[in-house]
Amino acid sequence: MHLHGWESLKRLIGKRRRPRSPHLARLLSPPNPTSDSRGDVASDADTQPSSSSAEEPATTMEGHGVYDMDWVSCPVCDRSIRGTNHNVNSHIDTCLIAGTKRKFTQCTLLQFQFFKRSKMESSQDGVKRETEDTVNAVFSSKNDSSNALLLPGDSHGSRNGNTRGLSSDHSPRNIETFTEIVPPETTVLDNTISHEIMVPCGTYMFPQMNMDKLDACGTKGDDSVITFETYIVGRRFHESIELQQGARVSVAREPENVKDRNAIKVLYADSGRVEMLGYLPRELSKHLSPLIDCRYIECEGFVDSLPELRHDDVPIQLVCQKSVACDEKKSAHLDFSESLWENFLLATENIKLQSPKMTKYQKNFSLMIEEVMSHHSQLFTVEEKMFTGPWFRVSNISYPEIQDPQKAVEELQLAGYIYSFQSSEDPFIYDMKEVIDLLNVSEMRKVINLELPKKRINCARRHELINILFSAYANGACPLLPKMVLGQVGTCIRISSSSDILFWRIQRLFFLNGEQDLSAFLLIDLGMIKFPDYVCNISHRIFQDRTDLLEYEEAIEVAQIMDESLEESNMEMVIRCIDISDIRMCTSFRGKSQSSTSGTPPQFFSTFSASFVYSKVLSLGVSFFEREHRYEDAIRLLKGLLRRIIHDSRRGYWMLRLSVDLEHMNRLNESLSVAEEGILDPWVRAGSRIALQRRVLRLGKPPRRWRIPDYADSVKRKIKEVCIRGRPLTSETATKNSYYGYDGELCGVEQLALQFYAEEGGGWSGVHSESGIWMTIFGLLMWDVIFFNVPDVFMSRFQIAPLDFDTDDFYVTRESLIESQLQKINGGMAEEILISSWESHVGIACRGVNWERQSLSDLRVAVACIGGSPLASLCRHLATDYRSWSSGMPDLLLWRFHGDKGEGEAKLVEVKGPTDRLSEQQRAWLLTLMDCGFDTEVCKVRPTLKCQ
Repeated sequence: MHLHGWESLKRLIGKRRRPRSPHLARLLSPPNPTSDSRGDVASDADTQPSSSSAEEPATTMEGHGVYDMDWVSCPVCDRSIRGTNHNVNSHIDTCLIAGTKRKFTQCTLLQFQFFKRSKMESSQDGVKRETEDTVNAVFSSKNDSSNALLLPGDSHGSRNGNTRGLSSDHSPRNIETFTEIVPPETTVLDNTISHEIMVPCGTYMFPQMNMDKLDACGTKGDDSVITFETYIVGRRFHESIELQQGARVSVAREPENVKDRNAIKVLYADSGRVEMLGYLPRELSKHLSPLIDCRYIECEGFVDSLPELRHDDVPIQLVCQKSVACDEKKSAHLDFSESLWENFLLATENIKLQSPKMTKYQKNFSLMIEEVMSHHSQLFTVEEKMFTGPWFRVSNISYPEIQDPQKAVEELQLAGYIYSFQSSEDPFIYDMKEVIDLLNVSEMRKVINLELPKKRINCARRHELINILFSAYANGACPLLPKMVLGQVGTCIRISSSSDILFWRIQRLFFLNGEQDLSAFLLIDLGMIKFPDYVCNISHRIFQDRTDLLEYEEAIEVAQIMDESLEESNMEMVIRCIDISDIRMCTSFRGKSQSSTSGTPPQFFSTFSASFVYSKVLSLGVSFFEREHRYEDAIRLLKGLLRRIIHDSRRGYWMLRLSVDLEHMNRLNESLSVAEEGILDPWVRAGSRIALQRRVLRLGKPPRRWRIPDYADSVKRKIKEVCIRGRPLTSETATKNSYYGYDGELCGVEQLALQFYAEEGGGWSGVHSESGIWMTIFGLLMWDVIFFNVPDVFMSRFQIAPLDFDTDDFYVTRESLIESQLQKINGGMAEEILISSWESHVGIACRGVNWERQSLSDLRVAVACIGGSPLASLCRHLATDYRSWSSGMPDLLLWRFHGDKGEGEAKLVEVKGPTDRLSEQQRAWLLTLMDCGFDTEVCKVRPTLKCQ
């Protein structure tokens, strides 16, 4: 049985797993055998998770010998810290700095620079915050001080207009290369938020620069020539071009570029023919392209230096000079052009702050930290706790930017960012299975041949070799094995938990989901994806305080353990995760009922709450209990979910499962009552509503119910059916068969149906796309509505849909705009809107829109044949409840033209094989489409009879 909700939970968890917290490890540890299992969970989990639960040190951890090390008390703060030299030294130095007893002198690879707060700021905020505020750190490389980042601190450094969080007495000496990253005063989110953050999110470089700030900038003087450094991106290579330092380059506009309408290409001016080398950076092109288009400036330059690697960006210098002709212009556009010039000057100032030595990865990483610290700094502290991470062999680490990896390792270890071990150390304090995993296959075989010469090894799989070596270590058969393994791997490092958890948190806050990671930057750089242009209009915090964030993270961790336990068939741990989620839900909602509702954030922010995550775990738990035929437990969870969560479209699924499970327990009257109650619930929709109505009609026969419901005739409507014959490849009807099509080739039932409708079925053309083509049509017709400027729906620059897209808020907050668009569609303008949207946004990522699967011509034909009124009705369903209606559409969309005037018609067909039947969601769609005026039918494919 497929577990409903498992895939949804996996998407919520994301690709990168959160390190397990010691607090949760203790909570999920096996109960005391002398006590009741549920009693232990309740006693430990009946309280709110501690605000520091995700960060407290792990005293022990099964399977990780490193946690058996001694712990010592800090003589300054009296906290427990791991008793290794670098941890003790680093922690004591931090404590001494916080207490202002001595200066911090350690320099790391990222070169910590700590600064005291100004006297005025200290006097205003008091001594209480002095400890936290003195540890707002800036990362920078020893050799390149412009690689500046912000360490997690609090938000106090940006108060009172102190945009850098630094006093004038303690500013860095190289102030011209210092990257400003603390948000200005108007973007500080305090407890009573009165400002909106307006950030253009169409680009991803120079996050501190936006058009509002540029337009408000003062004049830079009458300079008519500016020289600045930049680089060529997306470089193209030609065998005939051998770049030389000092080679001349020129620039030219490429407005037809579908990826970027502001694109500026760089040409090789020294070549006898025009050769393209690549493009200028996107952010620079945004400000430079309008000046080139209006012929306000002329640009040329030269290659500043050659990159070390062939595919690296090429540093160049550009000289931009106001055109002579522009000085003679006396038109009304001159003031506008001057404003563009000022914006461009400010853009070049930001370019100067970017180190030419900083790689793209450093820039992207820096941007992610800057963005998160600008909007979520109140959620971070400087506490760092240790947890195991993956080991890396230093011998395998090689980057051109790091000249001395060993020195870098030592400095990072001193800072507490990593652990390190060498072959000379005692191997018994480490988990040998993790260390063995660092060996490659050939090294494993070498160790086995030396240590286990009599044991014949026929396996070649990596995990089998690891098990052989670890077994030999565990049973003591090879006492020299640890030293030999460590001798092979050499010096190894792993990320500390203070870094691992920290950057997991930063990445989660930056992307606001678990599916995206830093590879999103790479996809943009490679031109493989382009995110839409929209405004980040932020007026509320997603997480009100650090406690909310830690509760959410703990819930994610429980969901993660639930997923892993199901994969490993660890049923005991699955049940413990379900129990903890159930108890946490009770506690969470109890706390919410006592809290004030003033300044309530948008309802769709609830998806970032611990209670939402726990409800996902419990929904999966329902499916798990049903699979195990533990219907009483499933009923208990469902009643709890329905009692606590009132405003959620998932109530339909919960109501349906509760009614079904009650019927399994032969509690038919209660099952019928639940179904009747569900039909009256406004949050029960689409397929779940149809399913509950059908259950009422089936269970509510006399003598249980005498009255026939009003919706009986609607639900019992007959859906037109067509039966076709096909010759299957095999005679096993219980499997998904392949059929011989009309052309003699093997195909699926959907392709067979398409061939039938194209020939015997009436000369129809069409596509098999299920919901895909409809989501694409909806996205294109409603593009401007989807990306309209609405507060709080765009919080990240990597979104392909607003945060409220799956909620009722999407329609409510844009009702007038949506209805206006629907009127245009109903009036016959759908094809015109479709063409305009395609040409303006082709290639840009938008949820539901698939640019490759259908061509513009197919979409135009489909829209023209469907007609305005049915199409508007369908779009209204998606706009009002995208989550409920975005799946279950019929398999085939067919169209054909007839008559002298070329009038068209469309048909929607659901295809079913011999053993398939309609799902409730598919039935709901077919009935709804019939109400909207669509021609719909079900095509049933039956095997050809043997006698034929």
